[in-house]
Amino acid sequence: MLGIVKQKMLEQSLKKIRPAVSVLRSYSSAAKQMTVREALNSALDEEMSADSKVFLMGEEVGEYQGAYKITKGLLDKYGPERVLDTPITEAGFTGIAVGAAYYGVKPVVEFMTFNFSMQAIDHIINSAAKTNYMSSGQISVPIVFRGPNGAAAGVGAQHSQCYAAWYASCPGLKVLAPYSSEDARGLLKAAIRDPDPVVFLENELLYGESFPVSDEVHDSSFCLPIGKAKIERKGKDVTIAAYSKMVGYALKAAETLEKDGIDAEVINLRSIRPLDRSMINASVRKTNRLVTVEEAFPQHGESFAYLDAPVERIAGADVPMPYAANLERMAVPQVEDIVRAAKRTCYRSVS
Repeated sequence: MLGIVKQKMLEQSLKKIRPAVSVLRSYSSAAKQMTVREALNSALDEEMSADSKVFLMGEEVGEYQGAYKITKGLLDKYGPERVLDTPITEAGFTGIAVGAAYYGVKPVVEFMTFNFSMQAIDHIINSAAKTNYMSSGQISVPIVFRGPNGAAAGVGAQHSQCYAAWYASCPGLKVLAPYSSEDARGLLKAAIRDPDPVVFLENELLYGESFPVSDEVHDSSFCLPIGKAKIERKGKDVTIAAYSKMVGYALKAAETLEKDGIDAEVINLRSIRPLDRSMINASVRKTNRLVTVEEAFPQHGESFAYLDAPVERIAGADVPMPYAANLERMAVPQVEDIVRAAKRTCYRSVS
């Protein structure tokens, strides 16, 4: 029932915002077209066909064929043992899925919205993300958490938050945010095949958007590497880095800037964790300017205009906290770390 109401609300909202969303199309209409919804559905279908260990679970993924029809047709094809409708209890079915992944099967968990993943965050962070490290690599957790993330249309504060920064700050997780149909298809396949937990952040307003795709993308073996960004538009004056729906906005902005003689390079991050730092840095070394675009809340990143030296960053190690006392000390900042960093900013040390 909830899915039916939500689907009607979505359809009404999309009619209002369709002109704004349509500007996201930045490809030739002559190519073969595929919607993001079709890309996700075909990726799930092919991976389930190729590997009997893959199964789906979540609210309304079966009989209703998904709140956004991403799982359409999969219950009829694979049956209720591999497409599981769950009660409205994210903490419950996410815990079951993580436990199943411990035993070697490959759950794909759908959240109707990633805002609801807050009900299950203990299982995602403390169970899925940390177990491989805490078991010294003896236990893999091949699980995908997927669903719409960020702002939709008229659904309010509790259903519109972007969780990219939340999950990207947690060691042990991989965090992906597709923009186009190629991204959605290739990255979801990579996520399902990956031995580690992957948070797969989709965008509700992109599901119905069509993008051109090559024959290579249609091939069942197609897969994109995790951790690699894509230059959507080459430029020399300024780098614009974005992910998910904001990539389309960045491309539209680049078209506007071109009229003013500004040649913008647009990077589609695709992967938030791991981040393709080498591509970003290479672009910024070329343009010497950087604009970052995301739906998440702004925080930090002040005072850059007044600096005489690069920022030094002192933080905990990018691993789950070790138990051994000597490793624990190495994993958190120490006084000597701060001293060395301060000396580097004053050009008094190179170590």
